[in-house]
Amino acid sequence: MRFRVTTVATAATLAVLIGLAWLTSGMIGPLLVGAADAELTAAMSAATAHVEQGKPVEPGSPNIQVRVLDTAGAPVDGGPQPALAPADVRVLKAGTPVLREGDTPPARWLGTVATAPDGSQRLVAVGTGLVGYVAAQGHALRWLIVGAVLAAATAALATWFAVRSSLRPVERMRTAAARLGAGRRLPLPEAQDELRSLAGALNDLLARRDEAADRLRRFTGDAAHELRSPVASIRVQAEVAVAHPDPELSQEVLTEVVRESERLSALVDGLLTLARSDAGELPPAEPVDLSVAAVDAAARCSGDGPAVQVHVPPGPCWVLAAPSEVDLVLDNLLRNAFRHARASVTVTVLAGVTSARIVVDDDGHGIAPEHRARVFDRFYRVQDDRARSSGGTGLGLALVAEVVRRRGGAVRVGESPEGGARFLVSWRAIARPQ
Repeated sequence: MRFRVTTVATAATLAVLIGLAWLTSGMIGPLLVGAADAELTAAMSAATAHVEQGKPVEPGSPNIQVRVLDTAGAPVDGGPQPALAPADVRVLKAGTPVLREGDTPPARWLGTVATAPDGSQRLVAVGTGLVGYVAAQGHALRWLIVGAVLAAATAALATWFAVRSSLRPVERMRTAAARLGAGRRLPLPEAQDELRSLAGALNDLLARRDEAADRLRRFTGDAAHELRSPVASIRVQAEVAVAHPDPELSQEVLTEVVRESERLSALVDGLLTLARSDAGELPPAEPVDLSVAAVDAAARCSGDGPAVQVHVPPGPCWVLAAPSEVDLVLDNLLRNAFRHARASVTVTVLAGVTSARIVVDDDGHGIAPEHRARVFDRFYRVQDDRARSSGGTGLGLALVAEVVRRRGGAVRVGESPEGGARFLVSWRAIARPQ
């Protein structure tokens, strides 16, 4: 970075200075001509006054020629023919200066037409040689370029050291970051500048990384622990069946193996669903009628166990989601309610203008207030009679919360009128699909 910044700054400085040198050297010539014009104008004014008064023209300074010519350019002052071409004479009669760059040295002429006392027209011409006119421009350009190069070199050194000094805190920050251990953060510079903001942003990133790593470790440990239980149970049952080849015992073992396999399959499916959600995979959404989905879910869960009551609005209740997501939410909430209910489970669908809600009540033991904030955490199970009798994996409610959240909804837990648990899921409602 130091090299790139220095190179760009030096190149820009050198380009600007060389451009200024070229412009400045080009101004040397006009400055010399302007200085000569000032002297020539004074001499021409004096000579014109003498011609108009009929007096002889006094010679100018040694560097200035003062000539009186007729309108054709022939001398009338007794001097030799001046080095003026007919075209130059016409230009001077018009009052326009002439610069003869081909002469050695280049000559500058000014002229004006004056009327003598006898009425004749005379051309008063004054000229001087511009000694050093060409050399001055060339020398000026060369020295200005040398000065531009030296100034660019000075700017390069100053830029190099300035950038090096500015990047020294960045180097210290890089060294500190390389030595950071787990849970440590970068020291914040005292100056309230961009580096302090960068260090703060990096510390926030490190905090999120440590939090994600911690969640991954907990998730991996919990998943391994949950998977170990059904696998160990299946292994033990199989070993018992092998050690005691009794048909009746084998049938009991197979029944237990099937139950544990179903639990293992449900656990793996839940883990895969959470993994896909963490990866950002979202199935395509379509209008889903919550009333129909609630009735179907209650029918799937009905059988031996608590009675199920379903209350739905008279018309459809549309939300935008994947049908599989709605089924997953309803199935997990109903299974959770069935595991802990004493006699009844109630499912209510409430339609609103902007939101649609599903309320699942049971008449079980309920969830204590201190546990309600964590029941949607992965693998979290309340350590009471409700948890010991559930036989769940601790993923069902986490799946419900994750699915509802990624569709812009929310899920809460409270107390039902019967004293059990109440789960309330809010979805964003949509108008009736065409």
